[in-house]
This record gives sequence, C-alpha cells and structure tokens, in this order.
Amino acid sequence: MPNQLRFTLLSIRDLLVSIGPFILLTVALLVLAFWWLKPTPPRSVILATGPEQSAYDEFGKRYAQSLAHFGIEVKLLRSDGSSDNLKLLRNGQADIGFVQGGTADIGYDDEESVVSLGSLFVEPLWLFYREDSARKHMQSDTIHSLSDLKGWRVNVGTAGSGVPRLFNTLLDVNRIERQSIDMMELEQTPATVDFLEGKIDAVVFASAPESLMVQMLLQSPGIKLLHFPQSEAYSRRFSYLTPVVLPQGVVDLSQNVPANDVKLVASTTSLLASSGTHPAIVDLFAQSAISLHGGSGWFQKAGEFPSLEHSEVPLSDEAVRAIRNGPPFLQRYLPFWLANLVERMWLAMGLIIALALPLSRIIPPLYAFRIRSRVFRWYAELRDIEQRVEASPEQTPDLLDELDAIDQKVGKVVIPLAYADELYALRSNIQMIRQRLKAHAGSTAPIDH
Repeated sequence: MPNQLRFTLLSIRDLLVSIGPFILLTVALLVLAFWWLKPTPPRSVILATGPEQSAYDEFGKRYAQSLAHFGIEVKLLRSDGSSDNLKLLRNGQADIGFVQGGTADIGYDDEESVVSLGSLFVEPLWLFYREDSARKHMQSDTIHSLSDLKGWRVNVGTAGSGVPRLFNTLLDVNRIERQSIDMMELEQTPATVDFLEGKIDAVVFASAPESLMVQMLLQSPGIKLLHFPQSEAYSRRFSYLTPVVLPQGVVDLSQNVPANDVKLVASTTSLLASSGTHPAIVDLFAQSAISLHGGSGWFQKAGEFPSLEHSEVPLSDEAVRAIRNGPPFLQRYLPFWLANLVERMWLAMGLIIALALPLSRIIPPLYAFRIRSRVFRWYAELRDIEQRVEASPEQTPDLLDELDAIDQKVGKVVIPLAYADELYALRSNIQMIRQRLKAHAGSTAPIDH
C-alpha cells in the first residue's frame, strides 16, 4: 500500500475513533427522543361509526378511503350511534368516533379522556309519519306538533343512538307525558321496514341527509316529515340544537320534493378522539374532514364545516391547526411519513443539536491528543534512561541497547503527515540522548596503563 494512502486511511481512522463517542451520544439522544415522542403513527385505527346504511356508516367508508392514501388502515366499528360511540371511546375499544351533540351523556371526565376534532355537519331530527296514521288518529293527513303523537306507535331508535334521550327531552319541554306515546327502540333498518308496512305509525331519526334511509323516506309516497315551526325556540332553550330549513324542492326539483320549506331542529355531529390517539392520526382525520365535509349541502354553505364551534369537549390542537391552516408545510412537499417524522422530531432534534455543538468542540483537541500520544509516550522512557545513567553510569552499555530498541520501535510509528514534525523531533531527541550516552561512556571508561 502506498505510504500516502496509508497515512490518509490512518488519519481517517483516528478521526472516526475520536468522533465515535460524540456520534454514539447523539444517536442515543435521538433514539431516546424517538422512544419518548413516538413520532411514527400506528398503521391502523378504529373508527366507531353507526348502524348499517346510516350516515355515520357512509362517512366512515369515506374516511377509510381517504386515510388509505397515507398508508393508514381505518377499521370501521359499527355501533348503535352516538351514545354507543362515546362508550367505545371511553373504554378504549375505539380510537375515534362520531358523536352527536345532545344525544350523548358527556360529563366532566370526558373533557380529559376525549378531544374534539371539530363539528362536521348538522343532523336534523327527522320525524317521519304515515298519512294514514294521521287520518286515523287526527282525521287529517297532517300533524303539526309533537302533542299530536299521543296514542301513536313511535320508534325512537336504540338507546345507543342517543335519539331516545333527545326525543324525551323534547317531550319534556313540551310537557307531554312519555307514557302517552307507545315508544319502541328498534334498530333503524327493521324499524323502517315495519314503518313502511304500517306496523309503526312514526319513526324518529337523527341523521345527516346523506343517510340512505332518510333520502328514501323523503321520496316515499304516503310518508310525511314533521314540520317544527318552533325550531328557533328549541335552539334558544338548548345550546346544542340549531334551527335548519329543508328548502322546497331540494330533494327532487323535478317533483318539487318537499313541496314547502320544512323547519327542523338539528344538532351538530363532531368527530371525537380518545386522548391517547396519536397526534398524526388526529391531524389526518382533521385534514380529511375538510375535504369530506367542506362542500355545500342541504343545510350548510361551502366552507361552513368542519367548524370549531359547538364543541362539548376540548378541541385538539392538531385539529385546530389543520382546520385553520390546512396540511402542514412539509406535508405539501414530502411524503406523509417523512413530513410527520420531521414535524414531530424537529424540536427534539434542535435541542440535541444545541447540546451537540458545544460538545463537538472537544473533537479537534481529542484527535490531536490521540496522535501526539503515540509520540509523547516515548518521552517518559527517554527521561527514565537519562535518570538511570546519572545514577548508575556503569549501566551505560545496557542503556544504549535499550535506546536502540526504542529507536527501532519509534521508526515503526505511523502518524498523519500533519504531525510528522512531532515524530521527527522525537527521533532527533533519541539521537541526542544516544550521543550523550556515548560521550558519558567514553568519559567513564578505565584508563589502560
């Protein structure tokens, strides 16, 4: 191997050895920060939706498609509705779920266990009734208030949906005895079948207009939708309710369905996440909410949702940032996994760099010490030889042999060219001591008579 290449490789090796502890410390800090911050989101997440063919079920499928582009699998967990979804979030069976305002019993403990990703859409209270039932009970094909339902068979949905709780609240505020109405709690699909067959007089849903059941019943002959003329008053009494209007002809312009504007009361549905859900997952769901719910609809204008209002629990910081500012800056130019890693780790990386920069200043002195130590270590032996010759002049021949052995070993020492002067200085000093030893040997030699 040419000497020049040998010296270069030696210099690189010494540099790597000197910088090794610094690199190991930096890597250890990065690993510790990675373990502590957990920047990488899980590959799958559980979304609690609602009954089959409900609006929640449909939106759940859309979220699954949206997050699949980022490599995240969304597992849909069907449930009875809002109240059931909140229970699933509380006990850890779901990571995220749809919860409708006013239909779930949200308490103080939920403010610490769940966070809101914002309001997504309004869900009117749809009360569909049969015209023949109205004629049977009221001698008219139209009813005008909840008090007209006395003696009716009304399905209010399962307890897990939260609709019974909301409907009972409306009955109480109207001073209607609950026992005056034959209320049933069948699931949405079988209840709709019985309703269409005439076994049930009325059904109550709390759902977005995207629900297939709602759209089908709005266009079914012999089925009418209850008009809530006091919708504004309801919203003033209950903060989670808001008045909405189903515009004339919005369902079917050609058939003019509905034939008149219909006033309804509605609550806003939010996307809630358990407090342990990874921030990156929350961020992706909030971004998807913008594309899935940001358009215009029957009850909202474009850009009105998702909204940071009407939240019954604290808002997630990631969701607030995503709704206000859109995708993070890095995510617009980098793959999601890389942008998320940098975004979650940048603060820790900054602190590590701030700590590492001062420590890096010891590398040049440490490198120089390693090189020079190969030379300086021989000076101790040279000093020992000088002291021994002074104490025992008769050992001079032996000391000369030791000095020659040291000279041979020093001749095999290899150091970078930048420090060659140190080596040559050592060899010069060895030669100087050799001359002194020889001179000392000559002066102490016995005179031959």
